[in-house]
Amino acid sequence: MGLLDRFTRLLRANLNAFVSDAEDPIKILDQSVADMQEDLVRLRQAVAMAIASQKRLENQADQAKEQIQNWFSRAELALKKGEDDLAREALSRKKTFQETFASLSTQFQSQNGQVEKLKKSLLLLERKIAEARTKKDMLKARAQAAQAQQKIQSAVGDVGSKSSMAAFERMEDKVEALEASGQAALELAGEDLESKFVALEEGDDIEKELEILRNQLKFGVNSLALPPSDLSVNEIKTVEIKEVEVELEEMKKSIDNSESV
Repeated sequence: MGLLDRFTRLLRANLNAFVSDAEDPIKILDQSVADMQEDLVRLRQAVAMAIASQKRLENQADQAKEQIQNWFSRAELALKKGEDDLAREALSRKKTFQETFASLSTQFQSQNGQVEKLKKSLLLLERKIAEARTKKDMLKARAQAAQAQQKIQSAVGDVGSKSSMAAFERMEDKVEALEASGQAALELAGEDLESKFVALEEGDDIEKELEILRNQLKFGVNSLALPPSDLSVNEIKTVEIKEVEVELEEMKKSIDNSESV
């Protein structure tokens, strides 16, 4: 029994979920107002029938009242004529119509109460339908806006997951990588160009030094050229070896004097 209850509950839950998912708010709102309008039509018919029954009871009561008066007048006439038996029969008929009038009056009062309730229900339903129509237009607009928002969000989500967008992003990354590679190659090319010019400048220094050596050999082996790095060949100072020897002797003497002291 427990398993059957669980299965029944599961079935109802799935059916409710299916119905809930299948419900379109806009269609349901229109259908609800249409159903209320049908209820209003049926209620109006019920009110009309109740009022007709009320009128019929009222007419019957009025007729019974007339008969009461009529038979009372006949009883008076018979009694005046000395027809006591006819007078009794007339009074008997009058009593019957009095009972009928009383019953019809009771029914009329009851029917009158029912008619008043139905009229109030009719007015209440008409007011609710008018409010529902106003709310329906507002709710339909809100539902349409919400559905449009859902479609936009769904479209945005689909765009993010589509292969075309992913491919576009990959190509963007690839272009950026190519640009970075080209910039790196340009920087490396600049460094290589700089190194070539440095090598050329160093080659000029070597040629200058070689030219200095040629000039020294041209002036003879008894001289030394001590060219500063920032002077040209024409500005080289020639130092005689003899002057160097003299300076060397003076240094030796200075060392001997310091040791003797």
